[in-house]
Amino acid sequence: MMSLRIGDEAPNFTAQTTEGEIDFHLWLGNNWGVIYSHPADFTPVCTTELGRTAQLKNDFQKRKTKVIAVSVDDLDSHHKWIVDINETQNCTVEFPIIADSDRNVATLYNMIHPKASTSTTVRSVYFISPDKKIQAIITYPASTGRNFTEILRVIDSLQLTAEYLVATPVDWEVGQDVIIPPSVKQEDVEKQYPKGHRVIKPYLRYTPQPNK
Repeated sequence: MMSLRIGDEAPNFTAQTTEGEIDFHLWLGNNWGVIYSHPADFTPVCTTELGRTAQLKNDFQKRKTKVIAVSVDDLDSHHKWIVDINETQNCTVEFPIIADSDRNVATLYNMIHPKASTSTTVRSVYFISPDKKIQAIITYPASTGRNFTEILRVIDSLQLTAEYLVATPVDWEVGQDVIIPPSVKQEDVEKQYPKGHRVIKPYLRYTPQPNK
């Protein structure tokens, strides 16, 4: 199976989750989405990640982004694990965890990397826009926990650049200046970016974030 790439349609599926059966595309609706995988239930790094996701519930809601997790264990295991997550991470898990014991979703999203493990997933993160297209992909090995500040930052950048003709520079955060793409001719800059701009090089031009 070929790897998924940015711009591809996010594969749809039906699955049992801790929040009931879902059709992924219908569940996503007109929201942005993050689907991310976990090697196994009752594992330490995954427990901290799911807890952090729960703690950031309001941050994801503010961005109109739904989060769903994938683990290759069964539904009963997931429900028992959630008790541990809530207890140890001081949170309340209120987002769905997919029961993927048949590895259907893991296979669709190329989350199992055989040279890492033939049976469990790596830490894949897919960012999906409301039109069900994959907009970004991040993959970590099982030994490396994800940085959720970065996950939120990527969502902010994707949403901004989907709406405005800008790009975000290195280490960009909300409220900071953004970059004018090289495709915009200099004679069109003042009209396109009424907040002003500054030129470092002809190909490196900054403008204030347009929606701030």
